[in-house]
Amino acid sequence: MIEIGSFIKLQRTKQEMTLGELSEGIVSVSYLSKIENQKTQASPEIIQLLCNRLGIEVDNSQEEVIKEKCKQWYSMLFEVNNKEEIIATYQEIQELMDKNISESMMMFEIHKVRYFLILGEYDEALKKINELNEISGQFDNQQQFYWYKFRGNYISVNGDFNQALYMYKLSEEKIFQIDIEEKEIADLKYIIAITHSKLRNTLEAIEYANKSLEVYMRQYNFIRCTQCHNILGISYRRIKLYDKAIKNFNLALHLGKLEKNKQLIQLTNQNLGYLYSSKGESIEAIKHYKEIIDDDELYIGEKVETLASLVREYYNIKEFEEAKESIDYGLKLISKLDDLEQYKLFYYIIHTYNYLLSEQYSKFERLVVKEFLPYLKSHKDYASIVIFAELIAKHYEKLNKYKDATKYYKEANFAYEQISNI
Repeated sequence: MIEIGSFIKLQRTKQEMTLGELSEGIVSVSYLSKIENQKTQASPEIIQLLCNRLGIEVDNSQEEVIKEKCKQWYSMLFEVNNKEEIIATYQEIQELMDKNISESMMMFEIHKVRYFLILGEYDEALKKINELNEISGQFDNQQQFYWYKFRGNYISVNGDFNQALYMYKLSEEKIFQIDIEEKEIADLKYIIAITHSKLRNTLEAIEYANKSLEVYMRQYNFIRCTQCHNILGISYRRIKLYDKAIKNFNLALHLGKLEKNKQLIQLTNQNLGYLYSSKGESIEAIKHYKEIIDDDELYIGEKVETLASLVREYYNIKEFEEAKESIDYGLKLISKLDDLEQYKLFYYIIHTYNYLLSEQYSKFERLVVKEFLPYLKSHKDYASIVIFAELIAKHYEKLNKYKDATKYYKEANFAYEQISNI
């Protein structure tokens, strides 16, 4: 049951009303503060007056309807759903919440963080987090489970994966104290697996991906099974267990095709291409990359990513004409991108090889030294630093600029050591 003090505090904060503005003529500021912090129990008459000032009608007749609507809406947020339906259901629940002191209100408010993230309204998500932070000390264990999980989601969007992982682990601690569906536990473990993978905590990523995969297999949730197999494939590739990596990627590819999910099929092809590339098997890598390029329905940005990989493979096997064709196609697609920042890495890769193959060496050197390598260092992308530091080192070596060549070979070696230490 929601505490009335928490409800009043939340509604006051949402309306940006001060304690003085709400309490004036009803109770003292200090007494209202005690009500909000559950240090005293106010009379029904005072609660009614406070609710009136907040513009809330106290009506509990819709409690069952609200519970059912909230349950439906939470499920929409759990899986990928039609955004228009999510918004419409949200608005419907909000109207009911504005007229009722409901037991579901606090959980509804917490789920708004997830809602705003799905809509890409990150400022609103942060605003809601700050709003709820005022009363988060009063959350029960179930509320805390979602509170930590959704805060982790927000932090992850901002790229602070260590802090996101900390939040997810706090959420995980609550599992043993609450009654929660198995699919919710699997979802959290899946998110933790992704976060460990981003942090290159390979063994932990494998552990959590397997834990969530067990549940998804039992539930025949093939989309999530595909995603788990991709995490496992990436993890095994990183520790050079290539047979296990290929087995997981092939399982992911099979399940993606069963579900007719093109996005997952092409994600797996991208991962297989990268795996064969890291093994030095460029022909096999190119085969998987071309599967993606030939998909007419694929989003431009995803094609740009694949073209960047394809150009590098063609260059490695000295198929320079094919590399130039892929570069031309890539440059054409880059010009159509709405958000270049998101695809900056692939922009740099395509332009690097373009300048190199067109023998615009001064532009090649300036781009790699002044822009591309600093960009990779700022993102701690050590794997790419190894590739492109070596590329420019070899270039300087051909020009007999041995001092410059040595400098960039050293940078490549240092980056490789960082990968080895992860």
